[in-house]
Amino acid sequence: MELLANKIRPEKIKDIVGQDSLVGSDGIITKMIKNKKLFSMILYGNPGTGKTSLANAISKELDYHVRFLNAAIDKKEDFIGAINEAKLYGEIVLIIDEIHRMNKDKQDILLPSLESGLVILIGLTTTNPYHTINPAIRSRVLLLELKPLNNNDIKKALKRVIKSLENIKISDKVLEYIVNVSNGDLRSAITLLEIAYTTSNDHNITLELVEKINAKPMYFHDKNETDFYNLLSALQKSIRGSDVDASLHYLARLIYFDDFDSIYRRLTVIAYEDIGLANSGIGPKLHAAIEASKMVGMPECLIILGNIVTEMALSPKSNSTHDAILSAYDDVLKGNIGDIPENIKIAANGYLYPHNYKNSWVKQNYMPDKLKNKKYYIPKDNKLENNINNIRKEMEK
Repeated sequence: MELLANKIRPEKIKDIVGQDSLVGSDGIITKMIKNKKLFSMILYGNPGTGKTSLANAISKELDYHVRFLNAAIDKKEDFIGAINEAKLYGEIVLIIDEIHRMNKDKQDILLPSLESGLVILIGLTTTNPYHTINPAIRSRVLLLELKPLNNNDIKKALKRVIKSLENIKISDKVLEYIVNVSNGDLRSAITLLEIAYTTSNDHNITLELVEKINAKPMYFHDKNETDFYNLLSALQKSIRGSDVDASLHYLARLIYFDDFDSIYRRLTVIAYEDIGLANSGIGPKLHAAIEASKMVGMPECLIILGNIVTEMALSPKSNSTHDAILSAYDDVLKGNIGDIPENIKIAANGYLYPHNYKNSWVKQNYMPDKLKNKKYYIPKDNKLENNINNIRKEMEK
């Protein structure tokens, strides 16, 4: 049986809710439709923001032959079949869901047809394509972000859905409840409405019924971009400030939003920006925890992430390497560089090979003359950095 979310999927871009920057009167997709010229693109954004609906509406408006594939499920042969279809029709729109999971074999099949224009790609992903999409694909497409839907967007779409359901009875209070518990996920809201409609007596949807169906507790917190990034900021500042309880609190709230990629990226930044050399083993340990978390999924990954975040919060902190590389990079941006010393150029005369000397160290010049006495790295007072710097001082003696 076809799901309601698929039955009522918009076929015109004017029916897409909440994405005015793309489909408003001055939106880039609106202009493509108007000019009847479509370019390959990747649509990315949170679940339920309308990526599939927008891809479907675009293809319907321009009357292209369309093929849907899923990068995680469909095989190499399915991609070959899509290319053959493109040759038959002269041009097709290939909509690929979960495009961030497309392996190299499938990319190799797709790239020549994408390059020639035989295939117009619309890729769909919930992850940030700047981090997860192969550069070879990324360089050939537009990257377009779908913004999180607000409560008004969800309500507007649900009212349209309600009109399509026969004999439905639903109060404003129940509608508001469904909107709030959806947390910006329109698909989730429509699914909840459909289940309630199907299981209700005489299609009378009561608050008691919807609360019974809703698997997650009510969480009055708008899932908008600002709030989400505030949570990421709060997590980082709590770990940096060594408040383990606050760190676990914000981790739990972020996990509720199901955006694990953002959690993984932010924790990786924290490991190297805020903990750094004070606990140099935390990076590999975090990477292992992330891989284990991906492998087991929810709910067990709560334990794994809670474990590593606890250790990160309680770990000694140092931002010495963070400050050092930013200072060095700032000099490069300002053109404050200089010539590489002759003794360390390729096939240089006068280079002293450190391994030929005691403790594999010998005094010689490595820095450009212009920056001869420049110090980027300023060690912090912690056990590991003190040990490293004591060893260096001993070598220099």
